[in-house]
Amino acid sequence: MAHTNQAKKRVRQTLKRTVRNRARKSRVRTFIRGVEEALDTKDGAQAEVAFRSAASEIMRGVTKGVMRKKTASRKVSRLHKRLKALSANA
Repeated sequence: MAHTNQAKKRVRQTLKRTVRNRARKSRVRTFIRGVEEALDTKDGAQAEVAFRSAASEIMRGVTKGVMRKKTASRKVSRLHKRLKALSANA
């Protein structure tokens, strides 16, 4: 248990940050799930709209410190690759 005032404050800050980051990560995963569902239904127009918002939200997660830049770029790249494959087949 924290004894000093500084340590107690750090515990409070960490708890707040954890809750905030958990919500941000969940939001990013929700946007990704939206793209995957649109891809599964083979709806190219809906998938394109979902991809644009998901890519934006993923990169926003980078600026907020939820994930690293290369991780986000990899996720966006893989989603885009699947979107291109869908549009090529259609």
